[in-house]
Amino acid sequence: MNRASILEDIQKNVEMLSTPDLPEYKYIPLHQKPSPSVTALQEVMCLLRKVIFPGFFGTEQEAQTDSIQYYTGVYLEQIYDLLQEQIYNGLCFEVERCCDSKDRASRIAIAFINKIPHIKYLLSTDVKAILDGDPAAKSPSEIIFCYPAIQAILYQRVAHELLKLDVPVIPRIITEMAHSDTGIDIHPGAQIGEYFSIDHGTGVVIGQTTIIGNHVRLYQGVTLGAKNFTLDEDGLPLDVPRHPIIEDYVTIYSNASILGRITIGKGSIIGGNIWLTHSVPPNSKILQTRAVEDK
Repeated sequence: MNRASILEDIQKNVEMLSTPDLPEYKYIPLHQKPSPSVTALQEVMCLLRKVIFPGFFGTEQEAQTDSIQYYTGVYLEQIYDLLQEQIYNGLCFEVERCCDSKDRASRIAIAFINKIPHIKYLLSTDVKAILDGDPAAKSPSEIIFCYPAIQAILYQRVAHELLKLDVPVIPRIITEMAHSDTGIDIHPGAQIGEYFSIDHGTGVVIGQTTIIGNHVRLYQGVTLGAKNFTLDEDGLPLDVPRHPIIEDYVTIYSNASILGRITIGKGSIIGGNIWLTHSVPPNSKILQTRAVEDK
């Protein structure tokens, strides 16, 4: 083909791709507002890891006892500056006009800063839960530095607090960053109690309206998902509670699927490869039945 013919075809496609109101593309709107930066949010999470786990992800000097307050102050200020800008972009991302969002973004960012001590407390309980439940774990330091579950839980707990502050888009970006890195998919809307642990973790999925109590342990491949969806008059799914409630001291073994708005009672054990769509009372033990072999 000659160059003129090639450029003619390119121009035809430019015209089609640059017309956002064509009916064929009605679900791909033109976006002309500020957007959050994944790179900036990655930097925020890197700084948060340094604040919550001092000495693990920074320099040796930062780990000195007499330096912790100084570096924590520096990092919190950097987190605020980065986060308020990203929150502003997120607010603009979801609304028609964002002229009044600067001050709101600033107030949300400092409100989140005030939540960081609580996030650190929760992560401390999670490290303890993993240490108590995994004989292969030699120390809390090994868990913090090596275990993908801690990264996934940290990102989710941060995203969950931002979601509670009505921050759009950004919580989902943060949990999807952890999903990409770890293979653990936890929606920012999931409510997770203290002393939460995930062993191995690959393939774990926890849906938006899941409620998890204290001292809950999951193994790889567990799904806490929806069984079906409630649809509106246009046939679109409604955002209503549709994921399980897992009460305190529950253990769910690998590749179990717990689906729908059901309750797994306190102290229950759900065995591997179980498909469960009904509630079970406290202290239940749900295991696979043995196959009946023909003689």
